Parts: sequence; C-alpha cells; structure tokens
Amino acid sequence: MTAVPQTPAATEPSVESAPPQAGPAPGAKRSLALALLAGAAGAALALLASGRTWAEGTAVLAQGELPRSVTGADVTGVPGALAVVGLAALVAVFAVRRAGRVAVAGLLTLSGAGIVAAAVRGNSDTSALREKAATAVGLTGADVHHVTHTGWPWVAAAGGLLLLIAGLLALVHGRHWPAMSGRYERTPGGARGPRRAPPAPDMDRPEEIWKSLDRGEDPTR
Repeated sequence: MTAVPQTPAATEPSVESAPPQAGPAPGAKRSLALALLAGAAGAALALLASGRTWAEGTAVLAQGELPRSVTGADVTGVPGALAVVGLAALVAVFAVRRAGRVAVAGLLTLSGAGIVAAAVRGNSDTSALREKAATAVGLTGADVHHVTHTGWPWVAAAGGLLLLIAGLLALVHGRHWPAMSGRYERTPGGARGPRRAPPAPDMDRPEEIWKSLDRGEDPTR
C-alpha cells in the first residue's frame, strides 16, 4: 500500500502589530505648557496695563491747577497692539509646522521684546501728559508740574517679558510640539477630503423598512 504524502497544514501568516506611536516627550510637554501659560498671561498683562494710568500731573491755569492723567494707550499704543499680535502668534504656532513654526515663534519673540522696550521708554515719557495739559489750558507748549508715574508701565514690561519667554521656548522646543490634526486641513487642490459613505441600512430593523417604504424603495429587493 502506497503511503499518500501529507501536505503540511497551512499556517496563517503572523500579523505583526504596529509599534505604538510615541507621544511628546515629558520635556516637550513641560515647555509647551509653560509657553502657553507665559504667552497668555503676558498678553493679558500687556493689554490690561495699556488701559491703566501711567502718569499724572498738574496743568497750571490762571484760575489754579488742573490735574491731568494719561493711560498707557495715550502714551504709546505699541504694547496693546503687540499684545494682540503676540497672542495671535501663540495660537498660530500650533497651526503651522517646520519653517512656518520657526517664523511664527520669531514673531512671538519680537512682539514680547517690543512690548518691553515700549513700556520702559513710556515710563519716563511726559509728552502725552503735556499734550493733555496743552489741550486743557488752550496754549501750545503748556507745562505740567508734580509729574508722577505709576507702576503700570512695569506691569506691561513684565507682560512683554512673558511673551518673550514664550517665543524663546517656541524657538527652542517648538519642533517637538504637536500640531493641529490633519483632519482640519484641506487637500492640496483646496477641496475638502472625501466624505465617508453612510452605512447601509439594516433591513432587519422595522424602522429601516418603514424608512425605505417612505422613500419609495422596495425593501424586499
């Protein structure tokens, strides 16, 4: 009797599991959280300080003295404007990648540095106070006396410093930070990605049969 050779049983190919994707490193998470906190707090401080009184003085009139005061926006509009720019750049850091992220991080850094410079210079500037005094007196070149400066310019400078720190963190560690999900991006042609087809209705369910009849379809086909 001839032995029939047995073919070896077919073995299923082993499916190798894909290696898990590593998340951001702990150092990247810390720098990201610190940049977000510093940037948001810095922009808020700069905007808050821009609307507060920076200097006070007294304009001399024939009838007596008239107190005058100026806000940060009266002295210089730079801190408030750059705070808005810095806040927008902080948000845009996560919408771009590679060279775009470096450029936006540089804009964030420059915004913070500009706020610091404008706030320090505005702390000793009395031109806006003199202009208000001249308007009150009605004479060009009117002088003010008993000029005092508040601490709000330094608050604005502190806000600019925080924005500067956030920008430097983005420049150094930004390449390790996550970006927005690709599902929010458009295709290169400008159109949105293809939509998923809706699942086929389950004709074993009574409500699906009624819906099919309402549409004029034959559920038995």
